[in-house]
Amino acid sequence: MKFAHMSHIWRKPGMSPGDRYAQLWRELELCDALGFDFGFAVEHHVDPRESLSPSPPLYIAAAAARTRDLRVGAMGWTVPLYDPLRVVEEVVALDHLTQGRLEVGLVSGALPGHFIPYKADFERRRERAVEGFELLKAACANPGGFSFKGPFHEYNDVALQMPSCQQPHPPVWFETRHPPTLAYLAAEGVHTGYVHYVPRDEMAVQYREYLNQWRAAGHQKPPLINYWILVYVDETDDQAWEVAGPSWVYTYTEIATLERLIESRIRRGELSGAELLGHFRDPPYMREHGIGLIGSPDTVAAKLREYAQEGLFNTLLGEFNFGFLTEEQVMRSIRLFGEEVIPRLRDFEPY
Repeated sequence: MKFAHMSHIWRKPGMSPGDRYAQLWRELELCDALGFDFGFAVEHHVDPRESLSPSPPLYIAAAAARTRDLRVGAMGWTVPLYDPLRVVEEVVALDHLTQGRLEVGLVSGALPGHFIPYKADFERRRERAVEGFELLKAACANPGGFSFKGPFHEYNDVALQMPSCQQPHPPVWFETRHPPTLAYLAAEGVHTGYVHYVPRDEMAVQYREYLNQWRAAGHQKPPLINYWILVYVDETDDQAWEVAGPSWVYTYTEIATLERLIESRIRRGELSGAELLGHFRDPPYMREHGIGLIGSPDTVAAKLREYAQEGLFNTLLGEFNFGFLTEEQVMRSIRLFGEEVIPRLRDFEPY
């Protein structure tokens, strides 16, 4: 398995944005020292209650400057908000800035509210994100001069300022649960993943087909399928839930409000996901039914193995800093995870 520190850069009670960023870099420095594989952050917009992460390049550049081995990236660029050539130029430059440690996450976007101020095309967001990947391929294949005609954008005789550092281009992830898009990604050799707002057993059905399609395409290495979830590790299960349970509830009451998340699931037709989210303010229910990744190192390692097999993923995107966890608690959790959980699962392969 592989392991990522994932951050929405959620706001912390009583902490300024500058202090929150500084705290994030300390978290990444610790993850780098402990042997985590990746560091990722989201791109979210125009919500004064939630994320402090409007710019993937901001996160990637600062994270790269403070780490040595950690591969860093966005999860991901919300491609439909921009002219995709801008995203391509940022990707290529950041690939060099990170000295070849860049991971490129692309997303189509999930929240209409992020699109409205940009006057962006929410209805055709998926097609626009796919076009962005096609442009990245075309540009990196011929950085000295290329032309491209897609469904939404056309470019003639464009040259990049530099070729990409990694060839043919940096590794790409495209977060989706859309079966036709998954089939396209499998053929193209693009990694993917999903979030803990949907039942793992249901998602495994879709990703098993993606796996079969990947193998049929003849790619040399297996795909990486990620799974994002909130994580807290402490000395005992009871202590972990006592500390992290209230912060989980706070997160889904005051930061990433459940009403909006449930509405999004219903809009996608994911009714079982909407039902799952209805229990996110009930820690006893969560603890009993495998919601969250909270507990002692033994419990978290066992649950993560179980979740990965059930949900068919091999890369954990762990959100370690949420709610009103103190920095001491966050760092203890990351250290326990890095020292006692990762070694137990490093050689485990769910598929």
